[in-house]
Amino acid sequence: MTNLDWVKVADPGALADGQITTVNAGGAELCLVHLRGQWVALDNECPHQGGPMGDGTLECNDDGECVVQCPWHGWSFDALTGQAPDGTGEPGLATYPVEVRDDGIYVGIESTAEQTRTVSDAMVETLVGWGVKRVFGMVGHSNLGLADAIRRRVLAGEMEFVGIRHEGAAAFAASAYGKLTGTPAACLTIAGPGATNLLTGLWDAKVDRAPVLALTGQVQTQVLGPGVFQDIDLSSAFAAVANFSQTVLRGSDHVELAALACKTALVEQNVAHLIFPDDVQAEPSEAEASGPAGRMVGEPVAPSAGAIRDALAMIESAKRPVIVVGHGCYGSEDTVIALAESLGAPVLTTFKAKGLLSDRHPNAAGVLGRSGTPVASAMMTGADLLVCLGASFAVHTGIDPGKPTIQVDVDRMQLGKFHPVTLPVWGDIGVFCGAVAAGIGGRSGGDDQLAELKTRWADWRAEKQRRAGEDGGNGLSSAAVFDALSQVVPDDAIIAVDVGNNTYSFGRYFECTQQRVLMSGYLGSIGFGLPAALGAWAATQDLEQFRGRKVVSVSGDGGFGQYAMEFTTAVKYGMDITHVLLNNDELGKISKEQRSGNWEVWETGLRNPGFAEFARLCGGRGTRVEATGELTEALREAVAHPGAALVEIVTDAALT
Repeated sequence: MTNLDWVKVADPGALADGQITTVNAGGAELCLVHLRGQWVALDNECPHQGGPMGDGTLECNDDGECVVQCPWHGWSFDALTGQAPDGTGEPGLATYPVEVRDDGIYVGIESTAEQTRTVSDAMVETLVGWGVKRVFGMVGHSNLGLADAIRRRVLAGEMEFVGIRHEGAAAFAASAYGKLTGTPAACLTIAGPGATNLLTGLWDAKVDRAPVLALTGQVQTQVLGPGVFQDIDLSSAFAAVANFSQTVLRGSDHVELAALACKTALVEQNVAHLIFPDDVQAEPSEAEASGPAGRMVGEPVAPSAGAIRDALAMIESAKRPVIVVGHGCYGSEDTVIALAESLGAPVLTTFKAKGLLSDRHPNAAGVLGRSGTPVASAMMTGADLLVCLGASFAVHTGIDPGKPTIQVDVDRMQLGKFHPVTLPVWGDIGVFCGAVAAGIGGRSGGDDQLAELKTRWADWRAEKQRRAGEDGGNGLSSAAVFDALSQVVPDDAIIAVDVGNNTYSFGRYFECTQQRVLMSGYLGSIGFGLPAALGAWAATQDLEQFRGRKVVSVSGDGGFGQYAMEFTTAVKYGMDITHVLLNNDELGKISKEQRSGNWEVWETGLRNPGFAEFARLCGGRGTRVEATGELTEALREAVAHPGAALVEIVTDAALT
């Protein structure tokens, strides 16, 4: 005799006679029928294409025969027995025992010692084994089996999930998580539009070399290809953005696919994509999950002895060497700074590396390029040798291609990518800096660049204060905003910046101490800031080295409008995020470009709500600042608030 678990599925009187509905019994969806005083529980899944029978209709003919009709394609089954019409050869619907008790309607479900382990379980367990701790995404009809496997890992305390409002935000959050930690987070979507909504954020990860896993649902394999609802060729759609993209089929070595996806994301610091057809997700699996043991190499690549020797010779002969630090230096900060100190060399950072060296350090020259300081620009102009570490010579940065240059990178494709350099060095930046610092000895004879740096910083800070006091009557200046933010933000905060004039001004005016800065570097995608803050906050919960650090995001009104509803996500999950919003009622950067190109300023004005009130309506803290005297205290209170907070600052688009 089969043991049954009796599960209450409805209260007395919950369903009128002649009606059907969908109920849940122990995790199983059933179609509950109330007909002529009888109660019947049927399978809720139509055997044709899985249509939800409980959402269909109850139809009776003149002879009193009644059928339950599927809402998708009209397949009909006897309402009391679940049998298909005679002669059709179609499978019927299984029935379940029903008991009517005083307190409600109960259905008997077979007892199971444990839930059947599925393909999704084996693959998600493998992701956990490879260190994937966080998933951002949206649960939907074509990823339910996969979502349930993630749910079980969440209940086990091995994963965390953030349900977002738009899949694009999930990809940006995962990208920011990867940029910050060097380890992949995953983003989960349904088939079709859910999957394609990921593409912008995944391109952001790809071009900035951030590890991300994309997990997309797909239509059932039996209808894959002809073009049914939400059926698109996801392999082709993701081919350009993902370095690894595979469909999980019934015969696949699915654990190996999950392992290869994780390894690709980690080793190549890139996007990996797994496609899960709906019917495969819940297939039984006995495969054991795997991890990275025996599959990863941890030793850094050491530069050749000849490269170190040549670099030492170039440095010894230079009078005014400067070090240009890029995003690739993260993880090697201490050895980079030690080398700079031993050389007495100024350190210029790319915008993506802003914050790697404190702007208060005697060797710091700030950001170089369009988002940079006149201090860095002057030191670049006067240099007679550039030591470029983990930097990629983007046009935005403006590294002088005419100067003698040593370029060091662990990625050989980056060496001399845009033009030849004097000495390209393949190897780990930390190893290179340590070897050069050890070999340089007591270097003497160079110019005293640090004294010059000190003078130039004093001049620039005086100019920043002058600009902070400008008032055209249309709002605060960006210099004032970022001067106040520099004073208020904790030294170890993580700051996610968006795209636009606010970003240029942040690079120019904000002075970093130990803050970590995240941005949409090479893609330059507007809307990055707030979703990136979600990803950064998740990292502060998942990884010990980031625990307790404050997360701040900065955007203009145009950027915030892209993913404004993600503020509700921050509120829902109790995220300690402060968003600083510069509101000038226009796409100010584009207006400026139109003017500089002698174009008419056209269609850059914006119709905005009250953003501070919006934040309050979402359940967070919202403050609006219209005067300089209100600014510092408003920022200080928002940063101190232990949850989602937004400071809307009315700014002058002309004072950037």
